[in-house]
This record gives sequence, structure tokens and C-alpha cells, in this order.
Amino acid sequence: MSLFDEPAKPDESGPLAARLRPQRLEDFVGQGHLTGPDSPLRSAIERGALGSFILWGPAGTGKTTLARIIAQNADARLESRSAVTCGVAEIKKIAEAARLSPRPTLLFLDEIHHFSRTQQDSLLGYVEEGTLTLIGATTENPAISLATPLMSRCRVLVLKPLRDEDVAVIIDKGIGELSVEIEDDALAQLCRWANGDARTALNALELSAQIAFPGKTIKAEHIATAMNRPVTRYDRKGDQHYDVISAFIKSVRGSDVDASLHYLARMIKAGEEPRFIARRLVILASEDIGNAAPMGLLVAMGAFHVVERIGMPEARISLAQATIFLAASPKSNSAYLAIDKALDDLDDKPVPRVPDYLRDPNTKIYEEAEGEYRYPHDFGGWVDQEYLPDAHGLDLPYYRPLRQGYESKIAEFLETLKK
Repeated sequence: MSLFDEPAKPDESGPLAARLRPQRLEDFVGQGHLTGPDSPLRSAIERGALGSFILWGPAGTGKTTLARIIAQNADARLESRSAVTCGVAEIKKIAEAARLSPRPTLLFLDEIHHFSRTQQDSLLGYVEEGTLTLIGATTENPAISLATPLMSRCRVLVLKPLRDEDVAVIIDKGIGELSVEIEDDALAQLCRWANGDARTALNALELSAQIAFPGKTIKAEHIATAMNRPVTRYDRKGDQHYDVISAFIKSVRGSDVDASLHYLARMIKAGEEPRFIARRLVILASEDIGNAAPMGLLVAMGAFHVVERIGMPEARISLAQATIFLAASPKSNSAYLAIDKALDDLDDKPVPRVPDYLRDPNTKIYEEAEGEYRYPHDFGGWVDQEYLPDAHGLDLPYYRPLRQGYESKIAEFLETLKK
């Protein structure tokens, strides 16, 4: 008998999020690109003809719920496991039972990114021969966290954070279930703080109702007490790690001091490794600021040393100082472009020989060197001399200073030398 011949009724004493878990696709909120009436995947979901796939998205966006609905539409046995606690031996038992079952078996494997490469490989045979249809769920990028052979046998369905309007619809269902009311500003606050996570919204709503008891109206202060503080969505080992650091770097590069500090605070609050942040600041100081504000590299290195020698929480101040300095500095990527241009030349151009007069004078073989090295300091600090006399074909000049900050002075100096 299929687990879904008659959908199990939610436990009325269970958490609100569990009681409101949709049982039909029509009741599923959000992810219109997957479940909407005009979605090309909708008919495949309703027919249960998706095959094996990976659900990738943030927590609270409906991965488990969607997997259950898909299994129900496929009229299949659903074996639900967590990759954190499930091993190869248990997968083997599920596969053996599946071979004896008259109905197809769907294996829902939550947090599948926790499976090692060896454990992932153990799934391949069962998926390929059709013994099991795999539904994996993960909050991390499958292209990074899952093995290529497994990825090649599964399609990836991307779930997006819920919009505030979607969260409001779900909250409205929760209000009806709890028989309470909610003030408009409290609803707006809850939607905003839920940050696209339906489970967070419903858990906070349920706790807010308990705080408001014996009253029947949930107010903004009840929401604030229930959630304690705004929810910061960030997993320093998952995609949010890459998303937030990317936003941080781009905000500094874009000279938006407040946005830079916002993303820095999110990383600090989430427990990001401070040395990782400091290293990124050091790289950014050369790549995006460079000689337009050469002090930036010293400030970034100073913050790095504070992180290493003083540590958190005090180092947060030095990280903030470096972030502000770099964000508020003039920008130039000339150094970054120059070295990459020089490296590119070495890939596909003839390498010119070092002139005799520039070679190591202590090497006896060069005693009869052609030409004479002219020591710049004997000529007041600079002398007209060829340092790349055989530079034919090289893509020169490598360095093109911008008229930004201190780099404008460098440009003026180099132009003076040319004259």
C-alpha cells in the first residue's frame, strides 16, 4: 500500500509549521517558476514523471513539502531520510525493499550534501537501474557539494527565497489556524524578519501568539520578543558564505560604506572566520584600490595582523576601520590589469633575452658583456636607459595609471620621464 493512498493528517498537537504543511500542489505557496499553472514543470510534477532530481534552495522554502507532494502524485512509496544520519547500509536495505515492492520507491534524502563522495557513489547503481528514484534536498550549490556522476543523473530544481507576499499568505493561514489577529505593522515586521523562510515565520507566529496570550492580537513587540533579533540568513559553509562575501567585496569596490559595513556585520554575526575576511580585504586593497590609495594595503595588512594577534571580538573594530578606509578610497585596478597583461604575454609571445648590462655582474661569464649599466643614482635618480631593448611583439605598456587619487601623481611622474 502506498504511503499516499490516503494522505496522513497532520498532528493537531504538533508545531504550527507541521500542521500547515500543504498536501496538494494547489496549496503550495511560492516557487511559481516550478509549480505555477504555466510552468513547464507543473505537468511533469503532476504526472510524477520528473525522474531523479535535486531540490536546491535556502531553508524554509518548501523542499521537503514539494518532495512529499511529488511523491504523492507519482503514487509511490516515499522513504524519507536525512543524509546526516543515514548510511550506505541503510540505503542498501531500502533498495532491497524497493525491488520487492509493486510500487515505485522515491528516496527523499535531506541535506544530501552531507553525503561523502563514496556514499554518493553508492546511490548511482540504484538510480541508474531505476530501483530508486532519488529526490535530494540541499541548501548548498550542488555543482560544488555533489559528485559529478550523481549530478549527471539528476536534474536540479532551484527554489528561491519566498517573497514577502508569499510569506504573508502563509502567515495568514497560520493566523486562521491559531484563531488570532495580527496588527499590520507586526505582520510587515514578521514578513521582513522571516527573510523568505516560511518555517521561521510560522514558528515566530506561534511563539508570538503564546506571548500575547490571553490576548488575541499579536503586536510588533510580541514579534520582536519571539524572534529576539532580526534573522540573519548566513551559513558560513554554504552558498550564503559566497553570496555575502561577494556582496561585501562589490560594495567596497563600489564605494558604498554603509552597504560594506552591513555585509561585514552579517559575516561577523554569523561567526565567519575573521582571517578569511581580513585576507579578502588585503587582496581587495591591491586589486581594486592599488596605487590610487597605496595606504590601503597597509591599513588592510594592519587589520589582518590585529585579527591574528588580538582576535575577536576586538578585531571587529579593525576590520570595520579597514573596510571604511577601502570603501572610501579612490579606486584603481591598474596594478591588477598590468600584472595579468604581463603574464598573458609570457603565454604566447617570444620571451626577450635579458640584456648583458642588466645581468648579474658577479657571474664571470658576463665579464665581456655588451653595453654598460648606467646607475640611476649617479644621474640624479633617473637616466635614459633601455631595460627591455628586445621587447618586439609585447603588448606594452602593461601599466596604465588612472587619474585617481595618488595614482594621478604616478601618471604625471611617468609622463615627465617620457618627455
